[in-house]
Amino acid sequence: MNRICVYCGSSPGNDPAFLEAADHLGTTLAANNIGLVYGGASIGLMGAVADATLRHGGEVHGVMPRSLADKEISHPSLTELIVTESMHERKTVMADLADGFIALPGGLGTFEELFEIWTWAQLGFHQKPIGVLNSQNFFDPLLAFLDQSSSAGFVKPAHREMLLVSSDPEELLTRFTAYQPPSTSKLS
Repeated sequence: MNRICVYCGSSPGNDPAFLEAADHLGTTLAANNIGLVYGGASIGLMGAVADATLRHGGEVHGVMPRSLADKEISHPSLTELIVTESMHERKTVMADLADGFIALPGGLGTFEELFEIWTWAQLGFHQKPIGVLNSQNFFDPLLAFLDQSSSAGFVKPAHREMLLVSSDPEELLTRFTAYQPPSTSKLS
């Protein structure tokens, strides 16, 4: 893997452990010579994961729509900042640059990005691994809901299993290297 796209909050959250998890992930990416692709901000968990990656000699590619870059929240020290014209273009560029996707805790934007990239995988638009770094068991309620959706027949078990989960970034990256996409399509 050359680059991992990380989706996460532009807020730090209310538990310092979330910032620690972002820092640990950035440090782990740099230690494994894996570049970071992310939303380009200097604030919140986004800024923390970028700062850690840069601090440990990793490359960081930020992708930000012009409307946000104009508000001066873009990180000033990135390897590369790509400015797009829309959020849709931003997500496409991020997906094209990455070999896998990890979600840290975040809000609506993080959830939307995670579900969209997972849907793209379910539809066969890509075969890249997708995971959540489950810091402080943040994703447990969502994972329970996803299991319920699978049990109710709305998410195929093979598609539910596409989402890799760990609270340890090293373990998640190991699982990424072993990832095999399911052979079950959305329509079969």
